[in-house]
Amino acid sequence: MTSTDVFPEFLPPASVRGSRESPRRRQTLHTLAAVAVFLATGTTITSLNKCIFAVYNFHYPLLLSALHMLTAIVIDYVLIRMGFVNLQINEISGLSTAAKVKVFLLSLTFCATIAFGNMGLNCVQVSFAQVISTTTPLFTIAISKLFLGKHHHILKYTAMMPICLGASFSLIGEMQFDHKGCFYIFAATMLRGVKSIQQSILLQEEKINSVILLYLMSIPSFCILISAAFLLESDTVWESSIKSDNRLWMFILLSCLGSVLYNLASFCVTTLTSAVTLHVVGNLNMVGNLVISQVLFGSEMTALSYAGIGLTLSGVLMYQNSDFIADYLNSRSKHHEEQDHLKPD
Repeated sequence: MTSTDVFPEFLPPASVRGSRESPRRRQTLHTLAAVAVFLATGTTITSLNKCIFAVYNFHYPLLLSALHMLTAIVIDYVLIRMGFVNLQINEISGLSTAAKVKVFLLSLTFCATIAFGNMGLNCVQVSFAQVISTTTPLFTIAISKLFLGKHHHILKYTAMMPICLGASFSLIGEMQFDHKGCFYIFAATMLRGVKSIQQSILLQEEKINSVILLYLMSIPSFCILISAAFLLESDTVWESSIKSDNRLWMFILLSCLGSVLYNLASFCVTTLTSAVTLHVVGNLNMVGNLVISQVLFGSEMTALSYAGIGLTLSGVLMYQNSDFIADYLNSRSKHHEEQDHLKPD
């Protein structure tokens, strides 16, 4: 097995190809690298977008989302043409009709997710948005159960209780509650669960390369988002300060580049693990985003908000370690049974 079998998107250097590392070690390194990029970009991009909206008064969330997709198209095309990806452009046409339909449906879900997420950030605090987004595994489990017939351990369903309760506490304790922003964040959270299952099917079952998948779905997503921006944001007053502020456009460029890295990393994590694991790991972003939110924006949080964060994190830990907890309980149960059999009558 070569390293391209484990991680087929990028051709490794000759020194790596010639190494004698075991496949399991290489796959572990690939997974850790993807998780590190996912956490680094996920921790910064939310606060960066909030800074663009709140500090620089850039009230064009749909336009920003469209720019994210345009950047993904350009970068992915360059990666393919320059040979950094072990695939050719003409291989895209080899996808089946069913796969192309699935990619288009993913594009619809994807652009709706980031559009609702950015519109929500334009209305609510980063801390509130992050806590609500941690309920994504709940939607992922529910959708996989209802539509895919997947079964999960009882501990995973139990872990949903503190996660939902924590989100409820955060909702009640929100200092700057906005009904419209709350709706946008919940819609983005639900759609994020749908998106994870869709991309998991395309990456793991259809075996589509992650760079190609991002490239394919970014094209219709950009067309949809830029059209929505022209229709819904054309009446918004374009302030003259926005045109001349170089720092704002530098932050927008960083946001666009970060979104591409974040999406590529999320696809890689999904390919190497699972859709649910992606969200469990992603919940670690919440801690970093909460700290950044407090430092940069001075977000006000009540005791209920902190209690909600604690409950949510406890649910996430229970969910993440449900298999370990189940194995531990089973081993303890077997040990007690063996001890009972050894006891003299």
